[in-house]
Amino acid sequence: MKRRNWDPKTKAMIVLQGLKGKPIVDLCTEHQISQTQYYLWREQFLANMQKAFISDERREKYLLKENDRLKQAVGELHLKLKKLNEW
Repeated sequence: MKRRNWDPKTKAMIVLQGLKGKPIVDLCTEHQISQTQYYLWREQFLANMQKAFISDERREKYLLKENDRLKQAVGELHLKLKKLNEW
């Protein structure tokens, strides 16, 4: 049997249906997945759900810090390249 690749939106939709009370057996039969697969997806979903609530301010602060780090790395590489070209 060919292995299927499920996109994240579809996985989330299936997990949410189960969390809303749809019988897992019916859900798995409908989507042709094993119950084990459903429960693995559910555990991944629940383990990562807090990421949906990270504030924009916190995300922006993280991105600004990462941007500064990358700018510094580019600057250092530029200086090394300049020094190598002078030799």
